Amino acid sequence: METLVNLYELHQDLIIQLTQNSLLTIVVFIVASIVSKIVRRGVHKAAEKLSGGDEIVSRLLSQVAYYAVYLVALVIILDLFGVNTASLVALLGAAGLAIGLALKDTLSNIAAGIMILFLKPIKKGEFVEFSSYSGKVTDIGLFTSVFETADGLYISSPNSVVWGSTIRNFSRNNKRRMDITIGISYKDSVEVGLEVLNKLASEQEAILKDPEPKVIVHMLADSSVNLQLRAWAPTDQYWDTYWAIQKQIKSRIEEAGLSIPFPQRDLNIKWTDEMPVKR
Repeated sequence: METLVNLYELHQDLIIQLTQNSLLTIVVFIVASIVSKIVRRGVHKAAEKLSGGDEIVSRLLSQVAYYAVYLVALVIILDLFGVNTASLVALLGAAGLAIGLALKDTLSNIAAGIMILFLKPIKKGEFVEFSSYSGKVTDIGLFTSVFETADGLYISSPNSVVWGSTIRNFSRNNKRRMDITIGISYKDSVEVGLEVLNKLASEQEAILKDPEPKVIVHMLADSSVNLQLRAWAPTDQYWDTYWAIQKQIKSRIEEAGLSIPFPQRDLNIKWTDEMPVKR
């Protein structure tokens, strides 16, 4: 007991200082815990308004703000215990540079992820094509973007690959044009065929009147005269309308007395005196 008393008397100032710093550390941690949650909610709501309700951007910014509060709290706690934070920041900067050089590919994915999130060439729920892949965007992270293909496959691609590719976004515009081609025989009337396509387009409620549907002679092919319907439809009704027209077009062509020819080839055999005759 006397030893403890003597130890206390000998290091009284140090013990009091450590006790105060420990209590302040607990207070700082509690305050940081409360403030970080408030900041995360506030940043999430503000980011949702600024980004037009983009859930992914809002979540990313709110998480960055959340951890930034704890980082500030850590610096305060280190300063309480007399740690030279300026030197620590310099040391972390040098370490960060070394790590950055070692992880340059990973950092390029982070940079690409930030560019994707803020420039928005793709958004969650859109159907896109990039590189040799296509699918619906299900998530965009700092390192990878996740897609689901039309046949239900899971694709996780590094952000640098997505950002570095030409992206075809099938969902971004509010309307799309469909090109439907059908071949008729050379002996059939082209005008009748064009009329069939025009009537078929006019019967589809989803086909837009502006731009106006067009029917054209697309090509004089080897075995058929290819007619083409070019019509616009709302993006969300594109495939249903396309399949409905494809389902009806054959029967409509046949009802009009037209025919869809098979590919034909003429084979000419020329006999010469040099050719052997089988006996």
